[in-house]
Amino acid sequence: MRPIFQNLLLAALIALLVVAPARAADRLRLALQKTGSGVWELAVITAFGLDKQAGLELAVTELANTDAAKIAIQSGSVDIVVSDWLWVARQRAAGAPLTFYPHSTAIGALMARDKSVKSVADLAGKKIGVAGGPLDKSWLMLRAYAQRAGVDLEKAATIVYGAPPLIAEKTADGELDAALEFWNFAADLEARGLFRVLDLRKVETALGAKGAPVVTGYVFDEGFAAKNREPLARFFAMIDKARRLIATSDDAWRVAMARIPAKDPSVLALYRKSYAEGIPTRSIGEERADAALLYATLAEIGGPALVGPAKTLPAGTFYEAAPASAAR
Repeated sequence: MRPIFQNLLLAALIALLVVAPARAADRLRLALQKTGSGVWELAVITAFGLDKQAGLELAVTELANTDAAKIAIQSGSVDIVVSDWLWVARQRAAGAPLTFYPHSTAIGALMARDKSVKSVADLAGKKIGVAGGPLDKSWLMLRAYAQRAGVDLEKAATIVYGAPPLIAEKTADGELDAALEFWNFAADLEARGLFRVLDLRKVETALGAKGAPVVTGYVFDEGFAAKNREPLARFFAMIDKARRLIATSDDAWRVAMARIPAKDPSVLALYRKSYAEGIPTRSIGEERADAALLYATLAEIGGPALVGPAKTLPAGTFYEAAPASAAR
């Protein structure tokens, strides 16, 4: 081949490479509670360009509460939400092909102002606020724990369900005697003079957990996962990077703090500490084993009203993730 033709061919190839469009990013639709730590992670992901590095386009909808997220994933309007494994197990038992991947082990506490409230037995006749709905995993576990102590909280106390910020405010203002709150709102209430009657980590241990079990996770449909296994793997790897940055990088923490209503430095420090401690470190197998123990206890104590028709943790509740590709 003559040099002139070689040069022309090379120029044409270079031109094709220059004008060829880049591979489109894989699009994932997420619905996250606007007061949850998931939005901190998404803020860090955007600020540090982790989504672009992972070849992902994230369409994020912020919701007021966990019930709205459950409706969103059930309706198919989003691909991924954050919820708890017990709700996923209940859905699978009812035939819905949802599955769960760990997000955080951070868990809340039962908070009160009245020092006379020292145990679940002291909640009789009290007005209790519950962050979330009647099927929230923390509430179900507290009910099971109380039943072991001979207390039926639904009958012995007045229960008020609501979004975490609303429950926190009503408790701080004295409208509620006690509150079962998520870990970040429990920290806020502690800073406002309330105390921890019962940390839910103790409840988990009492109900059979061997370690610090995962509490919340990413929930999605099995059919979606089968079609998007590799993008999901990149998504989880990206989330893990964001979590590590929040835990170790002050620059990333400043980005996360912009999404946190609390401004007291001591409260924010507690947020970061609790968040970092809540980063999952155990294998899916270990998480599944603890979940199965807790599920069996809940099924024994509460029956179908608590766990649905399945007496054991339904197979497939925990998602087995594929490793992310090294390159995109």
